[in-house]
Amino acid sequence: MAEIDRAPLVVVGAGAAGLMTAIHAGRAGMRGVIALDGAARIGAKILVAGGGRCNVTHFEVHERDFAGATPAAIRRVLHRFSVEDCLRFFTELGVEMKREETGKLFPVSDQARTILDALLCAAADAGVQIQNPTRVQGIEMQPDGGFLISTSVGALHADRVVLATGGRSLPKSGSDGAGLQMAVALGHSLTPRVVPSLVPLLLAEGHWMRELAGVATAAELRVVDANGKRFICMRGALLCTHFGLSGPVALDISRHFTMHHADNNTTRLQVNLLPEMDEASADRWLLDATGRSLLTRLRERFSERMARAILQAAGVAADATAQRVDRERRRELVRHLTALDLPVIGDRGFTYAETTAGGVPLSEIRLENMESRVCPGLHLVGEMLDVDGRIGGFNFQWAWASGFIAGSEAAASAQKLQPHATPRR
Repeated sequence: MAEIDRAPLVVVGAGAAGLMTAIHAGRAGMRGVIALDGAARIGAKILVAGGGRCNVTHFEVHERDFAGATPAAIRRVLHRFSVEDCLRFFTELGVEMKREETGKLFPVSDQARTILDALLCAAADAGVQIQNPTRVQGIEMQPDGGFLISTSVGALHADRVVLATGGRSLPKSGSDGAGLQMAVALGHSLTPRVVPSLVPLLLAEGHWMRELAGVATAAELRVVDANGKRFICMRGALLCTHFGLSGPVALDISRHFTMHHADNNTTRLQVNLLPEMDEASADRWLLDATGRSLLTRLRERFSERMARAILQAAGVAADATAQRVDRERRRELVRHLTALDLPVIGDRGFTYAETTAGGVPLSEIRLENMESRVCPGLHLVGEMLDVDGRIGGFNFQWAWASGFIAGSEAAASAQKLQPHATPRR
């Protein structure tokens, strides 16, 4: 680092979005691109994604799969680098993909290392210099243009900078929020709230669902107000844990519950364990099991453990039939099955979150090149921005798309100006 005095482009953060940015800047003809990362090992988030398999993207991605910024703004970015573009990119790198029943796309190797190695090879082929562990300590815009970057191993001048440090999720990977503060120091604002997203939820101690650790079931989760008005509903697999709730549907709805609850602490989370039924149809379903115990009926849909736990929580005997249970007690059982309020007391925090909700508003970014509107020459990509997708590869697709735009357009902008010499090695 000490021998390098200036680079045309420095990418801060060598994760998914940062590597994609650097690769496409180099491919577009920019020489001497440098990617800095504070981690001893590059790509920690890529390696743990999808249970170590890396859910690269989803077979179908739309703006409605994301929250945060306006759908129109998100759509503009996604349109520039589609799922088809993503698959073509990795195919050209020798990575074959497979589509699973959920629509998620994984490498056929089922190894996240396949994706990271492909990206690192592509970066090397594009002439990108990856410097790690090199932690960026500060970035200052210079009066005569460009930036002075202070790092743990010395100073570096850059004509352009891309912030790709991630948000605050999985801080051990390097996404500890420092990049967001760098953006603020360079003139940007942050959304009023920056919270964990795709994060498990905590239930109050003693709640019966915490006793079902390891049990999974189909469910619908709803964020509702004090009057029962629904803000959002999501369906999917729900996993009971020793601390509360996990599984795709809990992770997907976590950011929505947190945001709404922060605005109004009377907001509640409800669960429907019979997601295709409402209260009336659930009541009929119970009554239709003439002569059979309620435990037998519930075992048609739930495991033995869960069926017994639901009946116990509702105060109904396992051997009772729906016809022999009084109407009020049957109503209580129906409520537990279709509209049960869950005492959520928080979430597991950024340490266990897969991504970040909130960040730098897209309104402060020129979407045609991901360049800052308030700090010329600065680009922002990936999780730093106020865009977060549901589980299933959507956040990676956002990283690929925003990185592609930033890298390609940064190189195009540089070509309009007199280039600096290639950095000395």
